[in-house]
Amino acid sequence: MAELQINTTQNVNISFTAASVGERILAYVVDMLIKIAYVIVVYQLLFVVLGINDVLEGMDQWSYVAVLLIFFLPFIFYTLVFESLLEGQTPGKRLLKIKVVKIDGYQASFGDYLIRWFLRLVDINMMGGVIALISIVSSSKSQRLGDMTAGTSVISLKDRVTINHTILESLQEDYRPVYPSVIRLSDNDMRIIKETYNAARKSGDKVLLLKLKKKVENVIQVSAGEPTVGAFIDRVLKDYNYFTQNM
Repeated sequence: MAELQINTTQNVNISFTAASVGERILAYVVDMLIKIAYVIVVYQLLFVVLGINDVLEGMDQWSYVAVLLIFFLPFIFYTLVFESLLEGQTPGKRLLKIKVVKIDGYQASFGDYLIRWFLRLVDINMMGGVIALISIVSSSKSQRLGDMTAGTSVISLKDRVTINHTILESLQEDYRPVYPSVIRLSDNDMRIIKETYNAARKSGDKVLLLKLKKKVENVIQVSAGEPTVGAFIDRVLKDYNYFTQNM
């Protein structure tokens, strides 16, 4: 699987693992099964249980199509709606633990999801998805045409190491947190922060350490009260563990 190097606006390099073609196909299959199940249920409800066909037969062709279109809008806009509501995931993507993200480090916007959804007509619906498959395999960032246009990619959220080796911190019983706003961060954010800090400290990269500190301060909207970057990152990790363990 490809490694995606994302350079944020603070010039901090973050690495993600691109979702494999197999993961993306399986997620697509899961989503398609859900959509097919919806169509079957709606058809049975409308035509078998409610007998709406008798009503539709008395309509003109345009009214007939309009009524059916209304009932099947969820099928058509399934991907766009779920990716917008679930921040880059559909039920299939969530099951496979993959997610749509911007390649500049930001969360994808509705406009990005709209572009990806619209270009599915070319990527996936034409030629049985062959265009999307070729694009993903040949792209250095595992992008289909919709991703290239929207500036997004699909990454894997599966950690290669366990949480015990990344963000879990031991806390004393009388521990008192300092930064409640750390709950703005996710487990994956904390893993990235800790890995970036450890890598920068190991290489002696003081510039990267300061950029990391500023980035964390900006995200959780605080000013560090600790004398060193290490003390600040340690406090953020412990505070995050405190709040997530007691939620």
